[in-house]
Amino acid sequence: MAVIVAVAVSTDGRREVLGITVMPSEAETFWSDFLRSLTRRGLRGVQMVISDAHEGLKAAARKVLGAGWQRCRVHFQRNLLARVGKTSKPMVSAVVKTVFAEKDRDQAHARWREVADSLRERFRHVAELMDEAEHDVLAYMAFDETLRAKLHSTNPLERVNKEIKRRTNVVALRPRPSNRWRGGPQSPTARRSSAWSAPSCLSRMTSGPSAAVTCRWKS
Repeated sequence: MAVIVAVAVSTDGRREVLGITVMPSEAETFWSDFLRSLTRRGLRGVQMVISDAHEGLKAAARKVLGAGWQRCRVHFQRNLLARVGKTSKPMVSAVVKTVFAEKDRDQAHARWREVADSLRERFRHVAELMDEAEHDVLAYMAFDETLRAKLHSTNPLERVNKEIKRRTNVVALRPRPSNRWRGGPQSPTARRSSAWSAPSCLSRMTSGPSAAVTCRWKS
């Protein structure tokens, strides 16, 4: 079982919890059902979905929302560093981060390729992953600079997921549909949505263009 949480970032930078559900698996069909449930409640204008590298979600987002995809930058860096030895991690991490310091989209892509080429001889598997993931990891650069910090990773949702896990562990709840709304106005999703200036955490859909941030927490 998996508890799924979706959060949107509107074009004015406001975050809003869109929905939460429980799925028996993370296959494409279940992701599609979840995304369709959001569109039935009024979700429109999604420009991009942010997640880790999950093929089922990528396919569902493309079919249901017609949206682009941003590979979570934080997850990508973890995947990248898993391909190098412990002593080389700080160096590789530092040089890759120089890409994300670029403000201009074209310069970021140029720097990405420079870094990949500089690592290719010594860290072939790292360079190959960078070749494969360039456009997915830098997709957020197509948006206004004021929004990029909220679009390049799923970190805001990781905090929500940790709070959900902490609270369900305390009251010994298992992730199943009958328990998903328990907690009322003091539930972590309600309080987080309130903190993000959303008037209603689970019933109101963002009507304007938005980038839907989607993540998962496994039981």
